[in-house]
Amino acid sequence: MSIPPPIDLTARIGNRTVKPALPIVDGSPSNASELAFNSTLQSFIDVNVPLESTEGIQTRERVLDKMGALCREWVRSVAMGLGLPQDAVDGAGGQLFTSGSYRLGVHEPGADIDTIVVAPNICTREDFFGSGYIPPNPEDYDEDDPPPRDPNSLAERIRRHPDVTNFVPVENAAVPILTFDWEGINIDLLFARLNASSVPPNFDIDDDMVLSGVDSATEKSLNGPRVTNLIAALVSGTPERYQTFLTVVRLVRKWAKARGLYSNKMGYWGGVNINISVALVLQLYPNACPASLLRKFFLVFKSWRWPNPVMLTKPHDAELGLVVWNTYVAANMRQVAPIITPAYPAMNSTLSVSRQTLQILQEEFSRGHNVVDKLYKDFQRGALDEEKVRSGDIWTELFEPSDFFIGYPHYLSLCIVGPSQADAQAWAGFVESRLRKLVSDMLGRSLPLSKIQLWPKKFDACVADRSALLTHAQRANSITYFIGFRVDTLRMRGNQLDIERQLTNFRNFELSRFSPLVPGMDVLPRAFAVKELPKICFEGIYEGGKVAAMKRRRVLIEADPKRQEAKAKKRLAKLKKKMEAIQKKKEAAAAKTKEDPIETVSN
Repeated sequence: MSIPPPIDLTARIGNRTVKPALPIVDGSPSNASELAFNSTLQSFIDVNVPLESTEGIQTRERVLDKMGALCREWVRSVAMGLGLPQDAVDGAGGQLFTSGSYRLGVHEPGADIDTIVVAPNICTREDFFGSGYIPPNPEDYDEDDPPPRDPNSLAERIRRHPDVTNFVPVENAAVPILTFDWEGINIDLLFARLNASSVPPNFDIDDDMVLSGVDSATEKSLNGPRVTNLIAALVSGTPERYQTFLTVVRLVRKWAKARGLYSNKMGYWGGVNINISVALVLQLYPNACPASLLRKFFLVFKSWRWPNPVMLTKPHDAELGLVVWNTYVAANMRQVAPIITPAYPAMNSTLSVSRQTLQILQEEFSRGHNVVDKLYKDFQRGALDEEKVRSGDIWTELFEPSDFFIGYPHYLSLCIVGPSQADAQAWAGFVESRLRKLVSDMLGRSLPLSKIQLWPKKFDACVADRSALLTHAQRANSITYFIGFRVDTLRMRGNQLDIERQLTNFRNFELSRFSPLVPGMDVLPRAFAVKELPKICFEGIYEGGKVAAMKRRRVLIEADPKRQEAKAKKRLAKLKKKMEAIQKKKEAAAAKTKEDPIETVSN
């Protein structure tokens, strides 16, 4: 019997060799049973996990080509505006890079594209956004209008483009960003300013030296494509392995979205977290087929001992003075569930995960493993419906929508309103970035709750109480988020839960940081019992809407093992009480007989 050659998972990128942090657990290929099981998953994928159409892919490529040309023209105009020599103008360059799911080739229909324009040091953030611009005729601008931007800035060039809509600049964020739709494709554009006089076409973004002398925002912007490229390099040993990686990433993304777990800013997992976690499982089981790797994914993270970090390769220090994530730093020790980015400088990509959201994630990992493992065992025993096996419908249960809106007895809605569409968009983006602090830091820590969960999907509707006296514009420009919670009755004092102090602190210490805070911007809370939730919560989830949801809720309540155990205990206590009453009657009758004996008369 020949010994298979060792599996080499090292990668060469950015002038250095990168090795996996953990050893291979099982490098053997999938057996016949696993491959047959995988064919059922492929049948499910063919119908339920569509890829971007050829036309859609071509549209994205065309948009990126136009954006790249526009960015280079902008860099050239900045160089000309500074009066540089013609050879410096021609050599200034400027490059557009992509990161995330698009760069990996996930090809999910309707997904946004994360892009980064890398510019030489002659371009500033003011040149990018066009801020600080003084128009030739300031009197032509009304004080109520947004401040004018430099017409030669990249932001204005993009905003004026005929194919661009929904343009929103976010200049004051930790990582400034432009977000817009170009030919219907959502684009997030970051800016990176290198400490170099040019960015030539052969610029290697994976070389650690590109980070020399850059500011914090540029460091974070460059981290996106550098991390994505390193993930791709570590899982690209063979074409089959890379396709397995992409398949499982698509499935985990679909699962996370269905279960309400896909949002990094809300405290759950985002795209980069899923990419790193799937890549880690692939390093542990490099020759597994997609179905086996998906099963191992849930097994690994069901049993992962947090806060042990998830890392693809051990962090290395290029000695450029940037902070590299280290387990032994006191601040890092307090992080709940760290997933470390593989590129220099290594950092925790799940800082937003809290103990409350980790509880939700762990429950879902456990549920996912139970579903997939039972499927595989039933498939091996031939206990599954043959028609469902052929069609792949056996996998439907794994991707069922979450029962969030029937899973809690109490809910809190947060209606985010603004006086106009532009103000509402900027305000909502800021509030969304702070919601996890309200849920995990303020409500979760200070109230007697056994569980609290923020649903990361917004509703384009206003469910605020009529007594709020909102204007028509405010109700039209509003979105709503829901929080579900369960009270810990052992810690509860009284019969009312007062959250006014937490909401006041949220407004005073978090929301007050937004600038400019325009009159009409507000966040309106409203409490609901589960049966009082509006119908919009159930549309598209339960066939039959709210009525069907409430019926399912009753079924789930009756099937709850804790409820069944409580009912059994209640029946037992009732029976015990009844038996004790019968026994007391018997004892009382026996005692009476003893006190009044019957005289026997004999003739």
